[in-house]
Amino acid sequence: MGTKAFLSANEAAAHGVRLARPKVISAYPITPQTTLVEKLADFIADGQLDSKYMMVESEHSAMASALGVSMMGARVFTASSSQGLLYMCEMLSYVSGARHPVVMADANRSTATPWNIYGDHRDAMAMRDSGFVQLYVESGQEALDTMIQAYKLAEDPQVMLPVMVNLDGFTLTHTYDLVDIPDQDDVDRFLPPFQTKMKLDFDNPQVLCGTIGPAFHTEGRIQQCEAFEVAKKKIAEIDAEYAKMFGRSYHGMYEEYKCEDAEQVLVATGSLAGTTRVVVDELRAEGRKVGMIKLRSFRPFPKEFFASISGKYKALGVTDKSISFGFDGTIYGDVKASMYGNCGTKMANFICGLGGRDVSKDMIVEMFDVLQNLSDGKSEDEVQFIGKRW
Repeated sequence: MGTKAFLSANEAAAHGVRLARPKVISAYPITPQTTLVEKLADFIADGQLDSKYMMVESEHSAMASALGVSMMGARVFTASSSQGLLYMCEMLSYVSGARHPVVMADANRSTATPWNIYGDHRDAMAMRDSGFVQLYVESGQEALDTMIQAYKLAEDPQVMLPVMVNLDGFTLTHTYDLVDIPDQDDVDRFLPPFQTKMKLDFDNPQVLCGTIGPAFHTEGRIQQCEAFEVAKKKIAEIDAEYAKMFGRSYHGMYEEYKCEDAEQVLVATGSLAGTTRVVVDELRAEGRKVGMIKLRSFRPFPKEFFASISGKYKALGVTDKSISFGFDGTIYGDVKASMYGNCGTKMANFICGLGGRDVSKDMIVEMFDVLQNLSDGKSEDEVQFIGKRW
């Protein structure tokens, strides 16, 4: 079943897109996303993918083209990064508000200024309220598998939301690993061709992406919110179905790693979850009761899960590769709100990895040391928050 290849996460994601059989690729290059759409161009050129490749003049045009393709009822893909994603911003709300299931990849990269080409999460998280589902991957294998799952989620008739799959710039996009590539026939069984009645059709004329005044605008937003609630269940169901067919699961919206008897737990997202996983194993071998919660879905956010663990651990830390200026780390604010009334769990925010700064194993150990000190009753004023060294 399937083949194995040594691939970067960009190449792995491109294979996932190829296997999903989009009819159109709208592409504009930006580092570190470029090699992803270049690989898709190779697939089209050598006959592995039957798709129209649209070379557009900007990222704004890339998303506008994707919207047009989706409005015609065809499966579409695009990708971007950093300033390119910000340039797409206007079109993101058009796509999501009109409920068109565009799937895109974001090779996560810091935003200007200071200008920087390296990876953090400030680009995608600046688009938090755009109406896109946001999924974050830990590895090249997860990038491939999540691209396929993303189409299944986006095109579900009860969801019909666009999906952004996030890959950490350079840390994943340009790092090579052994990846299992599923067979096309198996993916075709998992992901059938896209069918929708919500498309431009001369035989069934309807308004798409229309104007709605104050009398009914709120109802449209309520429907989007309801779709995100449905998406929470669908992410888990689709992942379970994928695991049954392909033998790989990413635990839906989040993963609890060695948390059963943990006293200190760290929340990690993207490639940082991989490093944290190794540190947890090493500290466990030393007898420390530590664990990790890997956050895979930032939007929708698993607030019910975080509410359910309120008070479960002595201390919980949240790593953030993004800042909500004037407040906290972007994820930390959501975790705190979800765990409101946390029955004594001490909490800490570690803002790290900005602009591609390396987050080492030693630094993660120091984060767990901070959580240990908080568990032992030390106040925040007595604890050095190593993770806040930006």
